[in-house]
Amino acid sequence: MASFDAIAELPLEIDSCEFEGREIALGEFERLTTIIKLSGGGHEGIGEDVTYDGVDHVAQQAAGAPDGLAGKSDFAGFSERLDSIDLFPAAAPQRDVSREYRRWAFESAALDLALRQAGTNLAEALGREPRPVNFVNSMRLAGMGKDERSSIEPLRARLAVYPTLRFKLDPFNDWDDELIAALVETGAVDSLDLKGFYKDTPVDVVTDPVLYAKLIDAFPDAWLEDPDVTAETKPLLDPVSERVTWDAPIHSIADIEAMPWSPPKTVNVKPSRFGPIRNLFAAYDYCEERGIGAYGGGQTELGPGRGQIQYLASIFHPDTPNDVAPRGYNEPDKATSPGLPSSPLEPAIAPTGFRWED
Repeated sequence: MASFDAIAELPLEIDSCEFEGREIALGEFERLTTIIKLSGGGHEGIGEDVTYDGVDHVAQQAAGAPDGLAGKSDFAGFSERLDSIDLFPAAAPQRDVSREYRRWAFESAALDLALRQAGTNLAEALGREPRPVNFVNSMRLAGMGKDERSSIEPLRARLAVYPTLRFKLDPFNDWDDELIAALVETGAVDSLDLKGFYKDTPVDVVTDPVLYAKLIDAFPDAWLEDPDVTAETKPLLDPVSERVTWDAPIHSIADIEAMPWSPPKTVNVKPSRFGPIRNLFAAYDYCEERGIGAYGGGQTELGPGRGQIQYLASIFHPDTPNDVAPRGYNEPDKATSPGLPSSPLEPAIAPTGFRWED
């Protein structure tokens, strides 16, 4: 049975929709998200819109719930109904991919509600056993300011408190031999995000074949995520293609099939990028059937969305380097204080719904 088929016929009753805004300042970046709350039959389902542009959240919260959400159907029918509902009624999103993020938020809230109304949870509905989730801490060693240089000190500060912590790092153009050697010495680097698909953003990295060569040699066991494949870098990547993995371009099965060195050994499956849950679950099934590894990725969730991607990692790909660390690891003050859970993260499946209990 396809994974989506196991939830498609769950009865779903929606009476109302409410929004709750969340925000946090991360340096100069102000992160906003919106919690979607769908109510019906005496229950509430929740999801989180991880759209990156704050103006889109402000507009959504001011406009209120879109028309057409209320009614009775099964979960598949609700998903089909969303095809004809404008989830950006106030104004078009700043970027097209935000339509998928918001679609994911409404569908995850509806799935949570349907499961709670049925008195079951997602793991039970799919017949999957939750397992402890291996996770990595994703970090950029350089500040966001143009004059801030990369430093190993933030990583060392985390290791001082959590000595078994593993990392996914964003190499920057100022990584010199001394910094690379110091990082190698920690033995804590599982993945390198080369940001090859980011252009005209605050996290851009200039493609440098010399840096690629150094990283490939220095970290022989690390995943190489999202390299910029050019005439200069491809000869370096060809011999290590089994270590190449993809994140930013993966929004569908077709995207997985279109990647160089297909099929890839593993890919980052970020749920919100797939939009409809039907598409997400089809991607999980596709990877499982073909022996393609998957790992989860976060998007600075501020609410239940973080727990939901941890939930999915627990039942679909618990043993991979999941970029789903508990929220505290994304906050510099908390990440260097005791008390955060260590990897692997024990399952925290709520008795009903699609919820990971903090």
